[in-house]
Amino acid sequence: MFITFEGGEGSGKSTQSKILYQKLKSEGRKCLLTHEPGGTKIGEEISRILKATYDTPVSGETELLLFNASRAQIVEEVIRPALDKGTIVICDRYADSTLAYQGYGRGIPLRTVRNANNLGTKGLKPDITFFLDIDPRVCFKRKTNKLDRIELEDIRFHEKVRKGFQKISKQEPERFIVIDGTLDAEKISEIIWEHVQKKLNE
Repeated sequence: MFITFEGGEGSGKSTQSKILYQKLKSEGRKCLLTHEPGGTKIGEEISRILKATYDTPVSGETELLLFNASRAQIVEEVIRPALDKGTIVICDRYADSTLAYQGYGRGIPLRTVRNANNLGTKGLKPDITFFLDIDPRVCFKRKTNKLDRIELEDIRFHEKVRKGFQKISKQEPERFIVIDGTLDAEKISEIIWEHVQKKLNE
């Protein structure tokens, strides 16, 4: 099974992906936790480039290609081999993030983003995606670390990203589980666990 977590900055997806990983491990399940961008040596180098601040603006197209370069590597090197061995793979962000951020956020035509994503994913789609939906203004109040280049975008950009995630999730209701990100972490983890258990039983 391939499980992904999506949402805006500070939505809690990283926390919840780790909680799910620990729960599955405690049950004796073979599972792997990874993240995007990064997850491989090459991917981490690309992530560093994407998150750094520069004297000149970084184009949306540059972001689109870099995210998918990192994605192509992690699919080839990590995700696909693990799935082939029967391992449950949990990924903190995946292609839906690129559609939300570079498509809806940056305004790159959605067809262009989807075509690039298809190349980066090699057609591999998640079995289930958890979208933690929450107002970005609330999210940024949670942030304690130094903000990276994309996090530093104005609130209007992050509102576009949220609306993008909402539209994407409505287009694929059979894959997406939308969760109110304002719920406490324990309640969110219970909802996630219930859905994962159901999917495993199927």
